[in-house]
Amino acid sequence: MLTTRFVDGAPNWIDLGTSDLDGATRFYGELFGWHFVSAGPDAGGYGFLQHEGRTAAGAMQTPPGQGSPPSWTVYFRTPDARATADAAERAHGRVLMQPTDVMGQGRVAVLADEAGVPFGLWQPEETRGVDVAGEAGSLCWVELYTADIAAAAAFYHAVLGLETSAVPFGGATYTCVNPAEGGEEAMFGGMVPLADDPAESAAYWLPYFETPDVDAVVTAAERLGGTVRVPAADVEGVGRMARLADPYGARFAVIRSAAAQA
Repeated sequence: MLTTRFVDGAPNWIDLGTSDLDGATRFYGELFGWHFVSAGPDAGGYGFLQHEGRTAAGAMQTPPGQGSPPSWTVYFRTPDARATADAAERAHGRVLMQPTDVMGQGRVAVLADEAGVPFGLWQPEETRGVDVAGEAGSLCWVELYTADIAAAAAFYHAVLGLETSAVPFGGATYTCVNPAEGGEEAMFGGMVPLADDPAESAAYWLPYFETPDVDAVVTAAERLGGTVRVPAADVEGVGRMARLADPYGARFAVIRSAAAQA
């Protein structure tokens, strides 16, 4: 599970790009108790989704007809955004946004892996990352849905130093992901065959947010115009989870993890 004891290669930030910032903040506010706080007049409308005074994510409104559709972007910690971006290009990825300084808080970049999946980099300075992770109302896990797990594992190992391990699960194999530093105890996500999500044809990163009541979140999401992509279900040894999309199409999952229940 994710924590705020960030190490290189692990997720340390997440943000939402949406076509309706006001509508999205109302939606997630009801689901997770978040409220939006502007990052200031020089931030171009960017702001923070805070839970009990701690930043759980960032959010911004994307201009109409520009950029990708509404989505969550996962950012990974790097000590050198420029070197990591160069490594991504050597590994047949792309740089979608060059490394850029963010008001002394850190450096940000947005890349795409060899399958075209966007992901971010955050090189911390004043801001190490989100204030809360692995707790109710915050990011706790991420999964990459991809058609070629072996190729993805090789790419993220070359670029971020990530390691993978195969775990028997439900008669199949689940590919776990962890940073080189911290080993498997620092595991933060997995890689899943894209075929396991027949509703999607393109690879993507899926964030999971911890919640004490998955069913209540699913009910609220539907009432507020969201979509249930995979209904709530119990997974032995993992927890109760559901996959959703907000009213604007951004995909995410919620989980009451077995660890949190214990």
